[in-house]
Amino acid sequence: MSVTVKKPRTRIQRKNTQAILDAALEVFSRQGFRGATLDQIASEAGLSKPNLLYYFPSKEAIHVTLLTQLMTTWLDPLRDMDAGGDPAAEILTYVRRKLELSRDFPRESRLFANEILQGAPRMIEALEGELRDLVEEKSAVIRDWAKAGKIADVDPHHLIFSIWALTQHYADFDVQVRAVLGPGHDPLAEAGGFLETLFTKLIRPE
Repeated sequence: MSVTVKKPRTRIQRKNTQAILDAALEVFSRQGFRGATLDQIASEAGLSKPNLLYYFPSKEAIHVTLLTQLMTTWLDPLRDMDAGGDPAAEILTYVRRKLELSRDFPRESRLFANEILQGAPRMIEALEGELRDLVEEKSAVIRDWAKAGKIADVDPHHLIFSIWALTQHYADFDVQVRAVLGPGHDPLAEAGGFLETLFTKLIRPE
């Protein structure tokens, strides 16, 4: 039986692939999946449409690649929550890292939000599989901490949902936040201390 060995990509191929993904991220985060076109992505990447199609067969293929990469980045802080660590420190570290992701990856956050608002047609398997499994695993850890009296008796699922909502808001609604605060504010820097205080009070054992 013969085995087909996949040739490693050249430097130019790697460069063009990354240029396409960067361009698509910009276009998708601005236009949404439905509003984005291959022509827009190719133009943003500085490539012809036929050249783009050499690397990706469709708009959906580019979108799925971006979402897959995003899921890995987005879930790493939750994966790193250590059952053997100090519970309050582990939870507050997760809050801080999620806020940092909103600061460093705002376009990716909006890409994810747009996908969810459309019913997650390209991500539902990952949400019902990888994401659910990880949340269940970490919810069990949080539940054990609460049972041991190390943190307050909080619903672990809704604690995680609250962290997502209160951190990703600063990426997804950046324009609104800045419009309300006005000039001279750094929303994410200011949010850090507030969220740490908020979650510290929420999880402090009675």
